[in-house]
Amino acid sequence: MNDLTLSPIAIIHTPYKEKFSVPRQPDLVQDGVGIVELLPPYNSPEAVQGLEQFSHLWLIFQFDQIQQGKWQPKVRPPRLGGNQRVGVFASRATHRPNPLGLSKVALRKVECINGHVFLHLGAVDLVDGTPIFDIKPYIAYADSQPDAKSGFAREKPIAKLQVEFTEHAQSAVKKLEEKRPHLARFICEVIEQDPRPAYQQGKPSERIYGISLYEFNIKWRIKAGSFDVVEVLDIEKSNRNDRNWELGGS
Repeated sequence: MNDLTLSPIAIIHTPYKEKFSVPRQPDLVQDGVGIVELLPPYNSPEAVQGLEQFSHLWLIFQFDQIQQGKWQPKVRPPRLGGNQRVGVFASRATHRPNPLGLSKVALRKVECINGHVFLHLGAVDLVDGTPIFDIKPYIAYADSQPDAKSGFAREKPIAKLQVEFTEHAQSAVKKLEEKRPHLARFICEVIEQDPRPAYQQGKPSERIYGISLYEFNIKWRIKAGSFDVVEVLDIEKSNRNDRNWELGGS
């Protein structure tokens, strides 16, 4: 068999500026929406004609922030606490022989502006700037299997952490929500899933963590004397020079 060379047809714009903050499935954070921007020569209105008739899409993408060549035959899925191993093909691990991922997303709107094609999506689980290799419509009768078995991931994960804002953070987020509606809710839903490595979860810690969402750096820590209550300490403007994509919440 011959090797296959792939070229991105699009990139996605999301509020997640690093893999640390990305939810592990697209429907866990309702305000974490995205916009797919098709690249030349694929940014033609003809290429997306009829796509608006579908409510959901499949995105085939690249794990472009993962070091290639580091795959192993067995991995430790976060849903198993990072303690049990399964075969890499029995998981959705990012370290794979080929760094490809598959994500089902809701399609809200197809927009064609001055030769540019944008697909406005619902909640996503991709880092900002992720290369997209293909877009396919979700076909309900063929793709949905309500009685399917799901191994160790049988149910939607519940929130692991309770999130509180310090007085300083409350003041900061209130000002910022004029531009970013539901920012407090967005921050809560991201942190509630506990983005820390599995070996750090469920333990008290004095460490201050940071996640990058939109153009902000969010600083938080486990509340003193607790192992499942988080204090959001500060919301700072990032030094990144990212293009200001309008990714409104629901």
